[in-house]
Amino acid sequence: MASWVGEYRLGLRRYFSSRVNISDVDDLVQEVFAHLHFQMKKSNTNIRNPRSYIYTIAKNLLVSHGRYQKSRCRAYHEPLSSEIDIPDVITPERTVIGMQDCRRVCQAILRLPPRAGTAFKFHRFEGLTYQDIAERMGISKESVKELIQRALVRIRKVMEEAV
Repeated sequence: MASWVGEYRLGLRRYFSSRVNISDVDDLVQEVFAHLHFQMKKSNTNIRNPRSYIYTIAKNLLVSHGRYQKSRCRAYHEPLSSEIDIPDVITPERTVIGMQDCRRVCQAILRLPPRAGTAFKFHRFEGLTYQDIAERMGISKESVKELIQRALVRIRKVMEEAV
């Protein structure tokens, strides 16, 4: 395994760097070898053509990565620039505004319809997945997604009205 890492790491970096954001390249290379290690431990078989096997894993990861990026709407994200003026001092006024915003968000969460509020709290405060929430609430995963989306829209609306 170690010899394959040495032999194929740079080639995989080139393969990924021409296809994904440079910040994702090392993660994807590492993921290839993690998958390879897992498969080798799981099946206990000898791989006759490691190059082909490794690049098949890489291709599959690239497809999965693309789907994930598309689902996260990464193309619409704007990178932070150094031109943003972030104040160095926390003034009393900023503290009060922050406290008011926090109170407004908490009130908006408490005013959510019961099912939407429950799904939202499970997801945001307890870190449960949509599938786990669906099982707990006895509804479909898509219903959970819709409830959380509605909750976010309501909370966002409350915050926008305050501005």
